[in-house]
Amino acid sequence: MGFIGDEVSLDDTTYVHETAHIYGTVSIGAESSVWPHVVMRCETYEVRIGDRTNVQDFVMIHVGTFTPTIVGDDCSITHHVTLHGCTIGDRCLIGINATIMDGVVIGDNSIVAGHSIVTENTEFPPNSVIAGVPAKVVATRDNSEGNVVNAAFYVQNAKNYAQGVHRMTDDQLKAMFDS
Repeated sequence: MGFIGDEVSLDDTTYVHETAHIYGTVSIGAESSVWPHVVMRCETYEVRIGDRTNVQDFVMIHVGTFTPTIVGDDCSITHHVTLHGCTIGDRCLIGINATIMDGVVIGDNSIVAGHSIVTENTEFPPNSVIAGVPAKVVATRDNSEGNVVNAAFYVQNAKNYAQGVHRMTDDQLKAMFDS
């Protein structure tokens, strides 16, 4: 089973899977979700997760040597990502198995491609598409619309899971993609 520490602050609408482990000064915003086997630890500083942000299966979030970890609103932190002492802006998607290190700042509306390694103290402007090892900007475009749709999918998914429902209905999917 998971663990949620005494210093963890969850909004009443936050969904946290029973296998998640969350330690230290962590705050998680409204309609956000934390999925199976996520670990968040902060022995110093803080971890702050915004509203409507999803932290997917097997994500590891930790603070840096000199930096907290801050994630904005309407973000998707996808499977097996490592966030370590970085700042992620609003409406960002961090791809599967990406690693983002201490002091990194990812601007609003950005995407970090799967398997990218974002090295210490690098900063990326809003609307970046970031990829590679080491990661660099490979394109510039406003990714907010798609990133918000992905985050909204997880808001609905979390509402369903909280009620013991593990599949979206056709009506839920249609409503999500027709709006």
